[in-house]
Amino acid sequence: MHNDRAGGTFRRNDIIERAEVGVAEVVVDIENVFASDVREKLSGALFVAHVAEDPKAGEIGVAVQSKFLAVGAVVPWVRAGVGAIATQAFPNVAYGPLALSLLSRGITVQETLASLVSRDENSRARQYGIVDCLGRSASFTGESCIAWAGGIAEDGFAVQGNCLASSQVVEAMASSIRSSGGYLADRLLTALRAGQAAGGDARGQQSAALIVEKPRGGYASSNDRFIDLRVDDHTQPIEELVRLLELHKLYSFPASPEDILIIDDAIASEIIQTLRNIGILQSNSTVFDEEARSALIYFMARENLENRIRNDGTIDRQTLEYLRRANSV
Repeated sequence: MHNDRAGGTFRRNDIIERAEVGVAEVVVDIENVFASDVREKLSGALFVAHVAEDPKAGEIGVAVQSKFLAVGAVVPWVRAGVGAIATQAFPNVAYGPLALSLLSRGITVQETLASLVSRDENSRARQYGIVDCLGRSASFTGESCIAWAGGIAEDGFAVQGNCLASSQVVEAMASSIRSSGGYLADRLLTALRAGQAAGGDARGQQSAALIVEKPRGGYASSNDRFIDLRVDDHTQPIEELVRLLELHKLYSFPASPEDILIIDDAIASEIIQTLRNIGILQSNSTVFDEEARSALIYFMARENLENRIRNDGTIDRQTLEYLRRANSV
């Protein structure tokens, strides 16, 4: 599906018709949800966002950028095993939990979207993209959204934006997500970069955010929040978000198999000398013994690298590089 609102083109009826009858019977009363809206306001925050899922990894997420302060507090809403929604343009943030609630009850993406649109007198100023955990997607753009405004929804993703330089922004994002591989988070940010390279928000950049959830993907597997990063005010928020993601990978992701190194004599000597230099290891032994191993574990825990601690006589490449940087300070 490719919805656009440029020069008056608008396809809202297509979305509502797909919902068929009976949707109202399963929708919570959202009359009060919109009661606090400023009715006269037809244009508000302007965003470019990307919602996508990775079924093999069980991940689903949203990435967004805007010339708007702290966009991550408004646009992205994600629930592992359920779906994700980006609420944009003149957003009503109640759409986030409401849409996720409907999806969690088995309501389809199209029915969920139609439910939000049909009861909202300000729907002409709204924009949203929705993807569920099965990869079904939808994108909606109201006719009062600032041009260029529109979106593309395909299997596994939805991209949309308003006040964009041109339609090429969402087209570049969609093309990126179709062809990219790797972690879902990387694919989302690569798509944001592609959109920015195609012109992005016509007003420029200010903030960006990335949320990815997967079952038990949070810290110590204690919740589903796998990645939750925000850049609230920055001249290059997408690039700053990329930097933060790399830090998040360092601190929170397990090491990839190709990055695991056996602690041979050369690496052991380097680790021992570095730990001495930074004042953690007091022993004069040249053997990577229990004292040296305990000192390395202490260093890693102190530096928030506990997810990379290993007890099999190996160390990962990223931890070794981190240790070298600590030695050079």
